Amino acid sequence: MAKINRCWGIDIGQCAIKALRCTVEDGQVVADAFDYIEYPKILSQPEAEPEQLIRDALETFLSRNKISRKEDKVAISVPGQSGLAKFFKPPPVDTKKLPAIVQFEARQQIPFPLEEVIWDFERLVGGEEIDGFLIDAEVGLFAMKRDQVHRSLKPFDKADIQLDIVQLAPMAIYNFVSHDILTEGPDEDLFDPDDPPESIVVLAMGTDSTDLVITNGFRMWQRSIPLGGNHFTKQLTKELKLTFAKAEHLKRNARQAEDPKTVFQAMRPIFNDLVTEVQRSIGFFQGIDRKATIKGVVLLGNTVKLPGLQQYIAKNLGYDVIEFERFNELSGPSVLSSPQFAENSMAFGVSYGLCLQGLGKARLSTSLLPREILTKRIIKAKKPWAVASLAALMLACSFNFFFHYNVWSKVKPDYEQDGETWSGPEEKVKIVKKTSDGHHAEHKDKEAQLTFIKEIGEEVVGAGDRRILWLELMRAINQSLPWPEGIERGAYVDYKTLPMDQRPVFYIDYVESEYFPTLESWYTDIVKSKYGELKRHLRGDTIEDPVATEGDANVTVSAEDVAAAGSEGPTGPGWVIELKGYHYYNNRSLIRNERGANHVRFSFLKELEEGTIELPDGTMNPEDNTPNLVTFTMKELGIQFPLLLFDDGEPQTVTVPNPDVSPAQAQPGAGNMMSMQGMEGFGGEDDEGDDPYSSGTSQIVPGAVPTEGDGEPTVLASFQVRRYSFTIQFCWQEIRLRDRLIALEERKAKEAEEAAAKAEAEAAAKAAEATAVGEDTEPADAAAVPEGAVEAGNE
Repeated sequence: MAKINRCWGIDIGQCAIKALRCTVEDGQVVADAFDYIEYPKILSQPEAEPEQLIRDALETFLSRNKISRKEDKVAISVPGQSGLAKFFKPPPVDTKKLPAIVQFEARQQIPFPLEEVIWDFERLVGGEEIDGFLIDAEVGLFAMKRDQVHRSLKPFDKADIQLDIVQLAPMAIYNFVSHDILTEGPDEDLFDPDDPPESIVVLAMGTDSTDLVITNGFRMWQRSIPLGGNHFTKQLTKELKLTFAKAEHLKRNARQAEDPKTVFQAMRPIFNDLVTEVQRSIGFFQGIDRKATIKGVVLLGNTVKLPGLQQYIAKNLGYDVIEFERFNELSGPSVLSSPQFAENSMAFGVSYGLCLQGLGKARLSTSLLPREILTKRIIKAKKPWAVASLAALMLACSFNFFFHYNVWSKVKPDYEQDGETWSGPEEKVKIVKKTSDGHHAEHKDKEAQLTFIKEIGEEVVGAGDRRILWLELMRAINQSLPWPEGIERGAYVDYKTLPMDQRPVFYIDYVESEYFPTLESWYTDIVKSKYGELKRHLRGDTIEDPVATEGDANVTVSAEDVAAAGSEGPTGPGWVIELKGYHYYNNRSLIRNERGANHVRFSFLKELEEGTIELPDGTMNPEDNTPNLVTFTMKELGIQFPLLLFDDGEPQTVTVPNPDVSPAQAQPGAGNMMSMQGMEGFGGEDDEGDDPYSSGTSQIVPGAVPTEGDGEPTVLASFQVRRYSFTIQFCWQEIRLRDRLIALEERKAKEAEEAAAKAEAEAAAKAAEATAVGEDTEPADAAAVPEGAVEAGNE
């Protein structure tokens, strides 16, 4: 639909209808038509019939002017005293929630149920929007009783004039003044509520009331004063004992009266009342907006022509009267040069403001036109398109029906071709279908039997695999434990051959296991931090070893360790394996990374994290009748997330009994150690001494062969070494041998595929390089060989 850029602004007053039509040409508002139709009587006169007078005036207006529904918008005004205008500042609120805040405010401000009124709102210029929140915003709320709105629309409905905008007269005046008079103010983006521009007081004097509007072009305040030109006429009627018609004539021609002074003296009480009401209104406004300053008064309406009124208002209000002579931002010579328009130009302010709103040039765009009228109008406008769409749909359905009927007629049961109907072939199809259904049922039975046999096979094979799972786990643990090089694993080594503090051997106190239905419950932040700590050590990061013992409940969680552990953890059911043990590999001659906690990390835990293990695959080598071995990684075996859970911090000095010494061989000086001869292994006891190599009163290095005075070897009952105790954990999820072999084959196939692709890419790159080299060298070679030599060679 083309945009309508022409609008009629119709102001139905108490004594005349003022209508102005404007359009937009090159961004300029242009007036191209107007009309001023005065009623035979003022609508408020007792003997007048307002509805009939307005109807006759509208008929006269339509006879003079043509209103096109496709080309013209129509905006009308309603009296300010018939409506309600409130302005409030909402609290800082999300922009999307502003309508809900306004609706709540409307229920508080409007003294009628919202169902009985037509209301609208608009956010005025000013305020800020920060991150979607309105700060220091001001909202205008406008309302009018529903029955009064419909009463105002009734004459236009009977005249068949379609309305687009219904606006309060003071709001139309604000649109006109902010666009045409207050043109020197700042831009909307530069408006500062704390330092607003100067305001003006607009007095639009009508027949029965005066609309007072105070505005600076951005903010506004309005009030309807129940004093107008008709009150001057009534005062003359009362004081001079005249009829209403004579008093009205005398008011309009006061300067030509026989005694003008008497006329002005008779109207003086109304002058005083008007000035008093204006002063009260200005005082109230300045009380609610203390930052506002008023620079002058603008008078509108034909009542302003009353002799002496402007001078009286200027003298008693104390503000300059800004003379209004013409519309500054309105062009259109055919209208502006018309004598009738020039004579009544001060009465066209409302009509001009309505036109500005209809053309989208006004700052206030609210409308009190009932929503149901707009809805009916939209539905009515779309009815032809809806009917056309339905007709096209019905036509398409009809064609579709006939096409389908033509096809269906050839397959209906009684269709006959060459003396044969569909019944014969249908019986044959039924027989074939019955046979096919039997085959399908038999196939499903066979599939069920095959599935059952596979399940039995899985159970049989799986039972064999499950029997060796724990054996494989224990073998992996044993293989991961460090052992001295050059010595057979498990062989006994005395302390003379290899001192205790030079053995990288782990002594395991126990191996415990616990089943977790979900390993996520085990993999807490503390466990994740411990695993990340191991990853950082294996990666080579420089970090200090924290001291965390089994009794320490306040274990700190390092963000760096958690990040190093990665985002993925164990999922599903599984076992948590815990080993507690110790080692004596803490000789001070060793570097830091080879003793204490680092010995556990870089030997045992590193093997569990990155190591491999060879396990039988269940088949035998026919040549030597030995089991075939397959290499699996620890992760393929199901071992994951090893970590050092607890430790003693620094190694502790303990007393270790000599396993090669019987009680009879013990030195007398070492008699205090005889009670420990029954201790198993090299567990030892804690000692308060700090010397790692003291025994009794002797200072003998473990592994040395001390002698007495006669040269005989001295056999020690015990000696002291530094022991480091630890507790480690890892999770283990059972992966059967058969599943590991399948995964291994898939991995090898994938690696072979990637290797082939890489080799192919390298070959293609070499071929391309060789081609490029050949192209570069061929012209030079051809140029270097003489033509005769080439011919000779060819011969």
